[in-house]
Amino acid sequence: MSNGLPPIGAEIPCSAIAINTPMKVNGVPVSVDFSGGRKYRVDVNPGDESSVRMRIVGHKMHEGGPREQNPDFAFEQNDVDVDSPSILRLTQKFPPRYEFREVTSFTMTIDRPEDDEPIVLVTKEPMVLIGQLTQFPPRGDLFQLEKPVELINEDDPTKVVAVIEKFPVKIGGL
Repeated sequence: MSNGLPPIGAEIPCSAIAINTPMKVNGVPVSVDFSGGRKYRVDVNPGDESSVRMRIVGHKMHEGGPREQNPDFAFEQNDVDVDSPSILRLTQKFPPRYEFREVTSFTMTIDRPEDDEPIVLVTKEPMVLIGQLTQFPPRGDLFQLEKPVELINEDDPTKVVAVIEKFPVKIGGL
């Protein structure tokens, strides 16, 4: 980290937890506690030495609690991030300050007793999380959604089935 950024090629696992995540499923408000994590692979960001691309090579979260083996809510990254739009930027050298813009698309499965069968949804647009950090990897730093995440059924992309209204996620060091 001679320039304050993680070395190119490094793979960095991070835990994550999002408590009291407000969502709407078919218009009904719910609150979900998610836990899980992600793994980043550091890549060159051509033309910008003050930042690196953060390829997401694993991102899974599920509802925490006693039913962790069969959570009501779970999501997983759709594909390994090939051309990552996720960027870690060093905004100040001393003391170090970073802005981390994490972008990911995922599939969410909602399997609740009140539903006849599991609902499988995908992000209409990628989820964008923004974190202002004083170190990398983060150690329990809070990230916020840039805007709510709409989830759709792939068979009917015009109908929004669920919305993650906020995603107050703490990443790393948990």
